[in-house]
Amino acid sequence: MAELEGLEFGKSDFVLLDEVNMEQFMENLKLRFEKARIYTFIGEVVVSVNPYKQMDIYGKEAIDAYRGRELYENPPHLYAVADAAYKAMKRRAKDTCIVISGESGAGKTEASKYIMQYIAAITNPSQRAEVESVKNVLLKSNCVLEAFGNAKTNRNDNSSRFGKYMDINFNFNGDPTGGHINNYLLEKVRTSNNDRSSHRAVLSALQVIGFSKEEIDSIYRILGTILILGNLQFETDSESVQVVGSEAVSHIAGLTTTEPDNVTKSLLYRTVATGGGEVIEKGHTEKEACFGRDAFAKALYERLFCWIVARINAVIEVKDYNPVLHGKNTVIGVLDIYGFEIFDNNSFEQFCINYCNEKLQQLFIELILRQEQDEYQREGITWRHIDYFNNQIIVDLVEQPHKGIISVLDEACLTVGKVTDTICLESMDAKLGQHPHYTSRKLTPSDKTMEFHRDFRIRHYAGDVTYSVEGFLDKNKDPLFQDFKRLMYNSSNPVLKEMWPDGQLSITEVTKRPLTAATLFKNSIVALVDKLGCKEPYYVRCIKPNEMKSPVLFDDARCQHQVAYLGLLENVRVRRAGFAYRQPYARFLQRYKMTCEYTWPNHLMETDREAVEAIVTQHGFQDDVAYGHTKLFVRTPRSLFTLEQERAALIPILVLFLQKVWRGALARMRCQRMRAIYAIMGCYKRFKVKAHFWEVERRFTNVRNMADYGKSVEWPTPPAALAQFDSITQQLHRRWRARQIVKNIPPSDMGEVRAKVAALGALSGERKDWGCGRPWERDYLSNVSHNTLTSSNFIRISKELRNKDQYNQVLFSGFCRKVNRFNKSTDRALFITEKHIYKLDPKKQFKVLKRLPLESMTGLSITAGVDQMVALHTSSQDDVLLYIQRGELCPNQDRIGELLGTLQSGAELNQAKPNFTELAWLSINCIQ
Repeated sequence: MAELEGLEFGKSDFVLLDEVNMEQFMENLKLRFEKARIYTFIGEVVVSVNPYKQMDIYGKEAIDAYRGRELYENPPHLYAVADAAYKAMKRRAKDTCIVISGESGAGKTEASKYIMQYIAAITNPSQRAEVESVKNVLLKSNCVLEAFGNAKTNRNDNSSRFGKYMDINFNFNGDPTGGHINNYLLEKVRTSNNDRSSHRAVLSALQVIGFSKEEIDSIYRILGTILILGNLQFETDSESVQVVGSEAVSHIAGLTTTEPDNVTKSLLYRTVATGGGEVIEKGHTEKEACFGRDAFAKALYERLFCWIVARINAVIEVKDYNPVLHGKNTVIGVLDIYGFEIFDNNSFEQFCINYCNEKLQQLFIELILRQEQDEYQREGITWRHIDYFNNQIIVDLVEQPHKGIISVLDEACLTVGKVTDTICLESMDAKLGQHPHYTSRKLTPSDKTMEFHRDFRIRHYAGDVTYSVEGFLDKNKDPLFQDFKRLMYNSSNPVLKEMWPDGQLSITEVTKRPLTAATLFKNSIVALVDKLGCKEPYYVRCIKPNEMKSPVLFDDARCQHQVAYLGLLENVRVRRAGFAYRQPYARFLQRYKMTCEYTWPNHLMETDREAVEAIVTQHGFQDDVAYGHTKLFVRTPRSLFTLEQERAALIPILVLFLQKVWRGALARMRCQRMRAIYAIMGCYKRFKVKAHFWEVERRFTNVRNMADYGKSVEWPTPPAALAQFDSITQQLHRRWRARQIVKNIPPSDMGEVRAKVAALGALSGERKDWGCGRPWERDYLSNVSHNTLTSSNFIRISKELRNKDQYNQVLFSGFCRKVNRFNKSTDRALFITEKHIYKLDPKKQFKVLKRLPLESMTGLSITAGVDQMVALHTSSQDDVLLYIQRGELCPNQDRIGELLGTLQSGAELNQAKPNFTELAWLSINCIQ
């Protein structure tokens, strides 16, 4: 770090001082303040001096410079300790906390905000919306809590009047998933600044966090009520007390949605239940009414503040967390709590605040100083013992049961009768008079800086503080009358009603006496210390350079006093005498074993310590380390930095190697799965094929004995692999079945069968009835049953034509009507052989009117209806249009199919192959 900043800026780490004494410490601190170097390290502790001016050291460039870097790689900064806490949390899955301490005005609140902003900036690189929402709410909560919990004092423009500890929860990726806020002892005697821009920021923050419009309205109503109560006056009229002006009561009733009479009654009377269950109303004196008014206003503000904190916690708490699914939930805690206070008039609030700082100082001593020395002794490391002041004696003075100041206060509050603050002070003098850190004017009459019957003094670790006992008892016990609680609980405003659940108790209901304010605060601080004690701590020690809030003034005496009570010099001595880094051998080996060839991937030595020694020897760090019983201690950060650099260079290589091995393992597993899948698929397909064959065999076993040869048998659905095979099999079955049927047909009927098959193929289902179900006579003109009168004449003419044209077979003959182009119809006879088509006149002894060679036919057209019209197309375009006449015996006979079939079969036999099928299709379509 000395290399990062020039010597003109002083030493960036107090551990590097030539001599560890107050003079050199203060010289270095002052020099760095004057050079605008407000941060300095003491090992891992950051000392921060309030600059009282804006500094350009918190932007994006600074965040990028500290992101992921080691603590000693960059100049001292809040970002360095924030990143160290974040890395410890993410790398080792260990809860961490950042404790920000110092007196009022030292810059603790600003430091906590910068730490929060840094953590928000370095997390969620993938910009997931839900994580961004959590971060936004966490940041905005600071603005809201400052507005309601900070106040302007004579020492600080933005003094925290409450303690705040925020836990930020992180998932296994290191992204924030939620949080929780604990608040401690809100001081209710002062309000926030009147700042218009700050008001707009607070309103925006409330909306971002998720406060509804009704809830924000309720907040303003409560604040308005508090302001009106502050201006409320009372007057005594004869024997009774009255409120000055009825408008104020009406305003309060309107703002709290209560009845004006009930508001007046709560302000002027107190309802008391006697031992016998009787309820009486006791009127207030003017002093009692003012006391009740003030207590009511303070309680309203306290309940409002606690409700706001609870409402924020409800929004930011981790929801639906499952460690099995989401991994370990780690935490970074940030403590921003009021600093040590010494005022001209110190009351109960300063007593509690300074007790809190004593507990935190005790924790600092416990974790940083005493544990450091105890660990060296426990591990057998030789080092020089450092004397330090243990403030346990002061903590016991305040919190020790039955003897401490808090016990005395509680006893006085529980005593029946009139117990005053003065009586309480006398009791403390009697019980604590011999304590070396307690005194009062009665115990030291010559000390005129204290008043008799009023003041007592505690010698805190930070200095002597004189407290005025006036008001201690009233502030310690609950001063609020139950009437005000019932008034607020009965409000019509649900938000206000929610803040006062204890108001639902009836007047006569006996309740357990509530704990006092001091005891509640002590319990919360003890819980806080326990919570911090189980985390790995990081410290920011804030120093206030002057009382004038000047960016150039450095008050040596003021700063030296703070350095002394913060124990910074002892901290430097401990770090100088000790080691910067320590780690159990197993964890050190786990992190750095890849940097040594003898320990990667696993060592073969007897113990982990021997393996760690091999790593240290290979890197030449023997003179910079010490070996404890269970841990390795590294003296300077430079050695650790060298190891981290080498590890960072090896990690990508190891990752690639592991990825290669893992990808190979995945590929082998996928290959094995695919092989298994294909084997199963093959077996299953073979089974399905066999099962299909077995089912076909079962269904068609007796097909030869069936009347329809298996036509009625339903074929089973084949598997996809047998789809084509199934189609071929069905076709083969149809052919076999056809052969079985044809085999039983007499040879004399085969001509008719062929003709019907030809007609069936040519019509393709376009004509519903085409005479398939009847015998086809073909030569109807020669048949006496169909042509009784002229059959003999036709037979004679057909013989003459046979002799003349030498035909062998009559394909078709029958009566018809010829239609000419003028739509005139005439009776004719149609005679077709395998060579010619004849048009005959039946009225003139079947005289041949036209002879057409069968070869000249190019097609035949019929309709899809039941009519008998047919058009014969020729190559000479001398087409013939006629109607086939139905038989006299069977007037419903359809002879179109017979004509088409005989022509098709006759043409095939004659080797003249006009495409009747295609032409019939085209003609039918045209006629339709």
